[in-house]
Amino acid sequence: MAVELCVRQEEFESLGAPWGRLYRACHTATPFQSHAWLSSWWQSYGTRGRLRVLLVRDGEELVAAAPLMRARGPLPVLTPLGGAISDFTDVLLDETAADDGLRALTEGLAGLARGALLDFREVRPGGCVERVYARWRGPRHVVDDSPCLELPPLPMEELLARLPTPRAQRTRAKLRKLAKLGVESRVVPAEDVPESLGTLLRLHQLQWEGRKVTTEHLRPRFREHLIRSVRPMVAAGEAVVTEFRLDGEVMAADLTLLSGGLAGGYLYGAHPLLRERKADVATMLLNACTRHTAGERPRTLSLLRGTEPYKQHWRPDPVVNRRYLLARTGTAPLLAAAAASAAGRRWGKRLLDARRERRGDAAPE
Repeated sequence: MAVELCVRQEEFESLGAPWGRLYRACHTATPFQSHAWLSSWWQSYGTRGRLRVLLVRDGEELVAAAPLMRARGPLPVLTPLGGAISDFTDVLLDETAADDGLRALTEGLAGLARGALLDFREVRPGGCVERVYARWRGPRHVVDDSPCLELPPLPMEELLARLPTPRAQRTRAKLRKLAKLGVESRVVPAEDVPESLGTLLRLHQLQWEGRKVTTEHLRPRFREHLIRSVRPMVAAGEAVVTEFRLDGEVMAADLTLLSGGLAGGYLYGAHPLLRERKADVATMLLNACTRHTAGERPRTLSLLRGTEPYKQHWRPDPVVNRRYLLARTGTAPLLAAAAASAAGRRWGKRLLDARRERRGDAAPE
């Protein structure tokens, strides 16, 4: 096994083919570890000179990778690529080379940890970082990160069977209403993705007009990243863009990201007119997503980070991401500081949630 460090954007961009093979060989990979997503993210959000992608090769074959960067700030910290717009982070490991690949990956990360704290945020349970953490010989710490909600890979009718009978009946009525209105869905081919994503973002802005919205979704760099990354992901079967038409006009659009065992409903936009016509947008979107989760290639349907009330309607299973802090003796003080900061944030969030509960407020969507 040979371990090397990629620090140049041009080299990282050239890894598309071997990275794609490794991505498909890693059973726990999420869409946010695909090469198209990460390389595009770096182009939009990265800072020159901070790229640190650890690569493990067995001969010519890429068998493990840790996509990292030097975080901004005065302290030496390495964090995964993907940033706040990525719901999960992880390393990649070829399952056919698990033992040797994991050992080489862990040793390579230990070498990086001599000069910087390794801070893996938002690792989905079962991720490869868990195995690195189990082998780690230096100071280490793990805490809960963001809560997520997930649904099993079932067709719509079986998801409805999980609900209380009155709620399932109301949802079936909503599906009949959508059919009666004449809402038609279309899966967008790769060549039409740029135009369709432009429509999605326009509708997303329109649906949140006058309300609190994630401002990053309105910025040009996010638009550029989304269009640049999603088109090749659609071509590779790693994403699906769906348009919903009413009276010949696109009234809603949805982006779902795919990996071998996971589908994530990432972003959608819907015209307010749909709600005025009593169309239940959440039911419409979930019904479309189930076409890519059930069947010959079952995938867990992740509603991604957050426990908003509209997600709870489907009785999803709660899942909590984890944050893994890895250090060596020289960087142990950084680990202690990061762990204390995380504990303080958790305490602050619990206090804020308690205040909201007393006021009867819901957390913002």
